[in-house]
Amino acid sequence: MRSSSMAACSAAPGRPGHLVSCIRAAVRARHLARSTERVYVHWVRRFVLFHGKRHPLEMGEPELNVFLTHLAVHGHVAASTQNQALAAIIFLYEHVLARPLNRIEGVVRAKRPQRLPVVLTPEEAAALLGQLKGVHLLVAMLLYGAGLRLNEALCLRAQDVDLAKGTIVVREAKGQKDRVTVLPARLRPLLTRHLAEARERHQRELLAGRGLVRLPSALERKYPRAGWEWPWQWVFPAASWYRDRETGGIYNHHVHESVMQRAMRGAVMRAGLQKRASCHTLRHSFATHLIEMGYDIRTVQELLGHSDVRTTMIYTHVLNRGGKAVRSPADQLGALLPETPLP
Repeated sequence: MRSSSMAACSAAPGRPGHLVSCIRAAVRARHLARSTERVYVHWVRRFVLFHGKRHPLEMGEPELNVFLTHLAVHGHVAASTQNQALAAIIFLYEHVLARPLNRIEGVVRAKRPQRLPVVLTPEEAAALLGQLKGVHLLVAMLLYGAGLRLNEALCLRAQDVDLAKGTIVVREAKGQKDRVTVLPARLRPLLTRHLAEARERHQRELLAGRGLVRLPSALERKYPRAGWEWPWQWVFPAASWYRDRETGGIYNHHVHESVMQRAMRGAVMRAGLQKRASCHTLRHSFATHLIEMGYDIRTVQELLGHSDVRTTMIYTHVLNRGGKAVRSPADQLGALLPETPLP
């Protein structure tokens, strides 16, 4: 089935819309993130438009070299952006058109700046968190207190939070890896109440004939009723529902990333911070403060979910002081951050 669909894609040079559908199918067949799907489609479209809407089968390595060089020289894109475009087009040729490219040579590479991450002091973190409330505060505390990426926090499901053990399971994170990280002790009462309220809301939605969420991979076919069950519900559900274009079903989604990003920008301004802090700054601060507290670099690497310890090394000032159970940096704020009740 897959080979026939790929053959159909490669045999339709006059149908760019069909090519996009094939890219989406190939991405989903490999269980890649929806954000990856959007990015790959975006860069393939730009590649095709750049070369006058020629079909990719009519092009190859020279056209890709010209496109990537144009991005660096005239588009002034970052190195990560250029690499993203390269990955998208290589995916197109390898997994959609079944015509892998040869070596890509002669490309003008965008320069990769060596920048240190923005890190807040504990006082700055407390000032920032003190400007948030409700769900925004809970999510921000997970970013700083558990080292989660923004999308990892928003994609948490009820079964991923173990309040008794004080742990959080991050599923299918970057690189399709699961990991376990620490749940801040001071966050447990607020999160317990939030989950109780979310469960009550879910019960009301079930009575109204709603309460369905999408499941990862092929679980919807294997467990048709699981999407209605509480363990699979989002920890941070969105206020509204949406109709899926593929199935026609009505589903609930989690809070959108842009909602949290806007709240963070407002909190940074109200806190009067001089640093360009973002949601990801809280994750950087989590790692740096753990190392300053004396935890081993390998422990921090595991909590962050880094494949290579060299990625974690950017946070290091003092190494190999581990030996005690992990305590979240959110728990050392003490009186700096007063207990903020949810509305």
